Amino acid sequence: MDSLGALNVFVHAAEAGSFVGASQRLGVSASAVGKAVARLEGRLGARLFHRSTRSLALTAEGVLLLERCRRIFAEVEAATQEMSLAQEAPRGRLRISLPLAGMLLMPTLSAFMRRYPDITLDLDFTDRVVDVIEEGFDAVVRTGEVSDSRLMTRMLGAFEHRVVGSPDYFERVGHPRSPEDLSRHACFQHRFPSTGKFERWPLYRGQTFVGDDLPAALTASTLEPLIYLAEQGQGLACVPIFTVRDQLASGALVSTLTSFMKSTGKFRVVWPSSRHPMPKVRAFVDFMAAELNLST
Repeated sequence: MDSLGALNVFVHAAEAGSFVGASQRLGVSASAVGKAVARLEGRLGARLFHRSTRSLALTAEGVLLLERCRRIFAEVEAATQEMSLAQEAPRGRLRISLPLAGMLLMPTLSAFMRRYPDITLDLDFTDRVVDVIEEGFDAVVRTGEVSDSRLMTRMLGAFEHRVVGSPDYFERVGHPRSPEDLSRHACFQHRFPSTGKFERWPLYRGQTFVGDDLPAALTASTLEPLIYLAEQGQGLACVPIFTVRDQLASGALVSTLTSFMKSTGKFRVVWPSSRHPMPKVRAFVDFMAAELNLST
């Protein structure tokens, strides 16, 4: 702490350009400032100022130390602000990026809004890869892994997929007995907007993937049309189980080929790395991890 105090005196002297100016900023005598700088120079074994009766100029060593000190005090100030913010109640605008399927997370987000009425959500729905920091997002919800060292990450939950159709569709066409039978069915395909590729149906026989070369009676860049048309009896869709939870419970949709499914997707939330995240971000991460139900 004594060293930080001496460095603080040095910074004020350098920025004021005189011991008198520094003394006025610090509320001490010019003599005290001079003695503190002299002790610091003695401890460092280097002159920090060129002194004359009219001016005070930094030496090369002084310029280097001033640059380092400014960074040190900026970090101290940032840490102090973070600790102060960490004690505040969650409030303010929270900018979140979610995948297009994130519309199906709205019940959980609605519950979050009721729990934290002082937080205003700003939701951006897209399947493209966003730059969390450069685009100014407080948090991003995505599937898959995260490798950016600038980001913190937490898994929200795992989910499985199901191939689903309506009872009317199966009554007319019949259930497929194996993945190969899907060649005779109307399959609705989800296309990733960012790549144009189809999301594969995770069908396996043992350890062998058998979900290739499926027909595409319809393609869409979001899941909602696929689910709707499956409910209308027009074909089959392969979707995360949490997106059709209500339809499966009511019997509007029925699963098929369940024994061939081998899928465990993961939803993660990521946010800019910080020792003490903003209260609104911490509240969002903790709430989503505790309340989001994807498994059934």
